[in-house]
Amino acid sequence: MIEAFHHALRLHADPSRVVVRPFHLAWAGNGQGPSRTERIVREVLELNAAETRAELEIVLKDFELGLDGSEIDDEKRQLIGAYFCHEYSYAAAALMNPSAVAHFDQSGMPAGSQRILMSLRAVGEGHISSVAFREGIITDNNELKLAPEPPFATATDAVGVDEEKLPEGPITVYRHRDSTLSGTVIFPITGAQSKGLEDLRLVQFTHDDGSVEWLGTYTAYNGSIIQSELLRTRDFRAFDLVPMSGSAARNKGMALFPRKVGGQYMMIGRQDGENLFLIKSDDLTHWEEGEKLLEPHFPWELVQIGNCGPPIELDQGWLLLTHVVYTCGAIRHGDKLFVPYGVADSSVAFAFIPIGALLAAM
Repeated sequence: MIEAFHHALRLHADPSRVVVRPFHLAWAGNGQGPSRTERIVREVLELNAAETRAELEIVLKDFELGLDGSEIDDEKRQLIGAYFCHEYSYAAAALMNPSAVAHFDQSGMPAGSQRILMSLRAVGEGHISSVAFREGIITDNNELKLAPEPPFATATDAVGVDEEKLPEGPITVYRHRDSTLSGTVIFPITGAQSKGLEDLRLVQFTHDDGSVEWLGTYTAYNGSIIQSELLRTRDFRAFDLVPMSGSAARNKGMALFPRKVGGQYMMIGRQDGENLFLIKSDDLTHWEEGEKLLEPHFPWELVQIGNCGPPIELDQGWLLLTHVVYTCGAIRHGDKLFVPYGVADSSVAFAFIPIGALLAAM
């Protein structure tokens, strides 16, 4: 029996956690008549000082906003900004299906400690899924310390998109310059993602030239159709959200190897919805049929078998975890695995598992 250490910390859904989202008014319009954006800005500018102050006081009961604008006084800048933002309770229904990778900043870490970055699937109002992040530190003594969250989160946003129509991918979104990563949420922005970004499986990917990029496969859902997409970032400031093509990308559960193998990109996939496949490609965003790797065997796998995130490279070979509980990615820390996992869509828990004991049980 494997003696895993289960940390006492649990993360739960929290209706009080809200994200400040840009309110793209034009996307909900009919495209006729004067721009709603221009009309609102014009009417705010026409308010007198007393009216501006009264409206702003109402807004500031919920949150504060500061905007730039050399020719607009401070109160009107804030009020205009407030009209184009709204709050959304992004984790009201569930917090689940996490993945973990090494943090891009390991400065100041003592021996035996590692800074980590987790992604989580947050399900909010209307059952819409978004990607939340949480930074933390793990140690070789099975300790876990998470960075604090700000009072409210801020959604990433695209720059230079056509305000008159809903954007489509590929698209790049940016973290707000004043937002911490633990206070950042990637919310659906394209039509294909309109009902959710589900189950991001992050991996720290090393390219042939030695450069490092953080990649993540996830499911985009528009209410009736799913498609696999790829998140790409080198700095966690800008995030490329890229639809993937090919027959293997038509289902959920894709997970990328952390480097090329035999000169090709490799992925674990579940394109038939039941079995796991090993897929190879010369292109990170195009994936065709692969060879069957695993099929359901145990009672909990009879409907389908799912992977627990990117394969982990060990001296003994590649370690691929499949779920009984749901994780989207574990991380190696010394001679242990740190495994964040979802518990029946109700919470997120954490475990440290000795790699030697795990291999001995296989």
